Amino acid sequence: MQATATDKLLIFDTTLRDGEQAPGCSMTFKEKLRVAALLAELRVDVIEAGFPAASPGDLDAVRAVATEIDGPVICGLARCNASDIEHAWEALRPAARQRLHLFLATSPIHRKYKLTMNKEQVLNRLVESINLARKYFDDVEFSPEDASRTEPEFLAEVIEAAIEAGANTVNIPDTVGFAVPNEFAKLLRYLNEHVPNIDQAVLSVHCHDDLGLAVANSLAAIQAGARQVECTVNGIGERAGNCSLEEIVMALKTRQDAFDCDTGIDTTRLYPASRLVASVTGLHVQRNKAIVGENAFSHEAGIHQHGMLKHHSTYEIMRPEHVGIPKTSLVLGKHSGRHAVRDRISELGFEIDDEELNRVFSEFKQLADRKKDILDADIEALVLNNESGHAGPWQLIELNTSSGTGRSASAVVRLAHTDGKVYEETAVGHGPVEAACRAIESMTGVAPTLRKYDVRNVTVGEDAQGDVTLIVEYNGREYHGHGLNTDVIQASASAFLQTVNRISLRLQSKKTPQPIAAQA
Repeated sequence: MQATATDKLLIFDTTLRDGEQAPGCSMTFKEKLRVAALLAELRVDVIEAGFPAASPGDLDAVRAVATEIDGPVICGLARCNASDIEHAWEALRPAARQRLHLFLATSPIHRKYKLTMNKEQVLNRLVESINLARKYFDDVEFSPEDASRTEPEFLAEVIEAAIEAGANTVNIPDTVGFAVPNEFAKLLRYLNEHVPNIDQAVLSVHCHDDLGLAVANSLAAIQAGARQVECTVNGIGERAGNCSLEEIVMALKTRQDAFDCDTGIDTTRLYPASRLVASVTGLHVQRNKAIVGENAFSHEAGIHQHGMLKHHSTYEIMRPEHVGIPKTSLVLGKHSGRHAVRDRISELGFEIDDEELNRVFSEFKQLADRKKDILDADIEALVLNNESGHAGPWQLIELNTSSGTGRSASAVVRLAHTDGKVYEETAVGHGPVEAACRAIESMTGVAPTLRKYDVRNVTVGEDAQGDVTLIVEYNGREYHGHGLNTDVIQASASAFLQTVNRISLRLQSKKTPQPIAAQA
């Protein structure tokens, strides 16, 4: 689609699909709905909710998003076959506005080694699939997987055939992050010039970050005529990730002089969205991450601080409040009331219901007994920490540990089970965390392998909350856990128990097919 001076750039968010495919980023049903709700508040144009044919659980999650989320178009991914298309329709039917996203590889290497299909077979398959899809969906998007490594002449033929068959959007994926900005823009211009019906569809791009160029390639594509960008919150996704939603949005907003389009995103929701996705996936945002990183609006060098005191524009090209980062750090304490806590939660960009407020306020009071001053980051962490190991059959009741120089550590753990019984186990380990985890393993019968253990402080000071994230592996699948407490051992046990609960729920479920990986 050719650009005009008043064009809107559509934001297609694939955090719940491509983002969730990142190792260890699998989200629970409840977490997917929380993220989807915040994406709707962000005012993204399209939410790719998942890959319905991948598993019954994925189909159920996509259906839930389609049922409960209003505003954006709800999209599902499908391969070019009848079964995938039918699964997608089953999941997406409740949505007010649905989109099917079909994909089929087109590059020589994929045709030869993955598909074992020639060009004619690829064309026939995609046309047949789009024709079938249009019997269910009015809105169909087609992606030629690995487009950036596909012969431009054949890619143009593919795009022309897809639009003629009924695709409303044609997406050009840089699936393996191979492109560089000038050649990617050249490819987009080539398609605009050599696909005669290109003006009948929205031209989209989906860039991966293997060379750190996903945002740069997407911006180059916009200047070459793309009017939809597929991206994820915090840039999460396969391998090195995807184009970062917050970076592409703020690049357009800040440099409107360089681009002839803008988004409809509520940028003040960017920071809350970033923090929520980081919390539910366990992938912390690096301190120097653009837009939403801890250092994005920090100034330490003396010359920078001097300039900032004179005028913020000397060293800031955007203001923190524009992306939803609070300007002040309000200190609350044990005498603060429910209304003060709720008001601060709202100022931080989070909306919670009365039930969730009750939980947060209860945990706030407990924290206030252990910590003199409670800062914004503490409140934010309490809001995000809504699954402290309790979402499953096991709940941590009590933990006591002892350790000392030159001797093994020991832990006594008491867990309550949904069968109504309370269990207790004692275990030893090289340290108190290992001892606590061993006791949990002994009681639950679930013994995963620890792959990653990360401890961060939420704020500063001796009474700072410890934010523990860990990733475990069990039966070839990764699970992440998150715990928050001023006692790091307690936080670690909560995080580990969360992974055990997730494994236990999966083992109890009768729906245990292996998920299907997808690229686009």
